[in-house]
Order: sequence, then C-alpha cells, then structure tokens
Amino acid sequence: MITLLTGVLVEASPSVAVLDVGGVGFEVGISGTTAASLPPLGQTCRLFTRLQVREDAMTLFGFASKEERTMFDRLVAVSGVGPRLALAVLSKFTVGQLYTVVMAEDAKGMATVPGVGKKTAQRLILELKSVFAKDHGLLAADVPAAGQLPLGSAPASTALDDARAALLSMGFTPQEADLALDGLDGAARVEELLASALKRLGMDA
Repeated sequence: MITLLTGVLVEASPSVAVLDVGGVGFEVGISGTTAASLPPLGQTCRLFTRLQVREDAMTLFGFASKEERTMFDRLVAVSGVGPRLALAVLSKFTVGQLYTVVMAEDAKGMATVPGVGKKTAQRLILELKSVFAKDHGLLAADVPAAGQLPLGSAPASTALDDARAALLSMGFTPQEADLALDGLDGAARVEELLASALKRLGMDA
C-alpha cells in the first residue's frame, strides 16, 4: 500500500498532481483544497496518499493532510460515493467545514457540492454524523469554534485567498494563480484582484 509520496512537483492542476519520485512520475488525483496548498513547480512536495485498486485500474489519490485522507476514506465508505465524488466534497469543504455542515444537518449546504443530489446529501449527513460521533481524533484537526465559521466559507479567508480560489475554479494551476496575484494589493476587493490577475494571464476581465 502506498500511503505517502515525497518528490518533486512537476505538474499540477486543480484535480491532478504529478510527482517525480526518484525518476518515477506518479499521477495523483487531488481535491481543490490540496491543490491550493501545493508548492510551486520544481519544489519538493509531500502528499499523504490512498491507493485504490479496481479490476481495470490502479488509482492514487493524494492529500495535504492525514485528516483529509481520513475524511476521504470515510466518504468513499458511504454507499454510492466514489473517489471522484469524495474529492468533490473535499474541494467544497475543509474537514472542519464538513463537520459543521454534517452536525447542523445542513442537507441544502451539502447538496451544493457538484454531483451531490438531495438524497445523496441526506445519506452523507446521516452516515458521517455517526462517524464524527466516534472519531474524535479526526474532529480535533480542523473544527471551528461554535459560531466562528459560517457554513461554506473558508477559515480566515482574505481577498487574495478568494481571488486565488476563483482562479483555481476557472481551471488555472496553483502556480499560474500565484504568479497572477503576486504583488497585488491584498486590501483591494476580490473583483479588482481578479480583474488584474486575468489581465496578467492574458484574458479579458
């Protein structure tokens, strides 16, 4: 079982990272949350991984933290939830945010994840709530204080963070987003930052 990879990041997108580990390239499926934490291309990167073996394929998935990997395991254990849908959930919510959504039984919030319908949202909440009640070690990793974090928002989010997230959602790589936002005024509005970044990237705002 491959549980950890440490190597040079040679390719990155919002959903895939490629690490050169001793001359061997490993393609790893990732969430948007992990994509946002990747280092620049050419630098050393460490990902906690989970290998899924199917009759017709062997697929690696990578995570910035052990807690995110554990949450991935919990999600794919839910009936009808495959690895791609699990990554979609982890791209929408951090571990702490997901805890908040589940414990509040916010099916509407859960259903904002692409590919998650009303019934799937209800099933996720029902099964994950039971998991959270038992897995206290996981909850301690990234749980906001009561009333501190609105559902669906990023912790300690800044205008630059929001602009970066917007660029990633458009399909730009983390490296492109960082370069486009480098040196911009963090006190500016998200719209202004995004417009400037898109101009740098050669696109109309």
